[in-house]
Amino acid sequence: MRLSSVCRAFPLLLAILLACPLVGANQQSHSDARAAALDDMARAFADAFHRGDAAGLGAFWAPDADYAGPDGRMLRGRDAIVADYTELFEANKGLSLRIEVHSRRFPTADTAIEDGVTSVIGPAGSLPTRTRYTTTFVSRDGKWLISSVREAPYIPPTNAEHLRAIDWTIGEWVQEGDDSGPRAHASFGWTPDGNFIVAQRGVINGDSLLHAGTERVGWDPIAKRVRSWSFESDGGFGEGAWTRNGDIWTIKSNAVLASGSRLRATTVITRVDSNTITWKVTNQDVDGIAIPDSQVVTMKRVR
Repeated sequence: MRLSSVCRAFPLLLAILLACPLVGANQQSHSDARAAALDDMARAFADAFHRGDAAGLGAFWAPDADYAGPDGRMLRGRDAIVADYTELFEANKGLSLRIEVHSRRFPTADTAIEDGVTSVIGPAGSLPTRTRYTTTFVSRDGKWLISSVREAPYIPPTNAEHLRAIDWTIGEWVQEGDDSGPRAHASFGWTPDGNFIVAQRGVINGDSLLHAGTERVGWDPIAKRVRSWSFESDGGFGEGAWTRNGDIWTIKSNAVLASGSRLRATTVITRVDSNTITWKVTNQDVDGIAIPDSQVVTMKRVR
């Protein structure tokens, strides 16, 4: 049975959802004795799982525990859970797991709630199957047990929200002016994963394309800012850092030209209205030698 079908048939596997030492909980929780106990429990749980010990895994669950999978399947009681693990391990050997603990809280002294993502990987190194989880733990007679597990389909996070400030660029733009002369042209669109905006840009003259390039705009989670990476048709490439002041975006870029020279420049883009922008390149130098600013270019959205 393939891993994908395994995870559909046995989503209980993803109920491991403990603070696996491969990932760990947040640093504050480590100072709490209750969190330390859950970490110890996780190590023992992971060991039992890698051994394929269904009965050993069942011991981590409360007798009246329940589990609800992303497909709506429900298991009630420790015996049903152990039976599910047994079936899983009989059909699949050498599965591994990774747990990402996103949060853990203690509503009372004897309860804990944990949220995170689990990844299950087959022995052949196949792509992991990921699931979101919420687990409730209870402490009974000084021992932590799994009381309830709820799983949901995993939807990968995207940086789309960080790029909403520039989603007005989506569409096609052309330089204002006479159709008979060279004009700048650009089109912007989202990547399917929602993490980048990709631009195709160039200079057109009638039906001829005089120059072309692509640009990928994304979010830098370290610098906490919008950044871009450009690639030119002649082999040049560069990157830029974006800052915003109202409707004005300033892009400070560094590029390597096809000749091997280095270019530094600042591009100022102004959003005049929803269908009009202007841009100008300033503070340009090639290998440290200053070159003049460009003229202001006005571009209109193609309706």
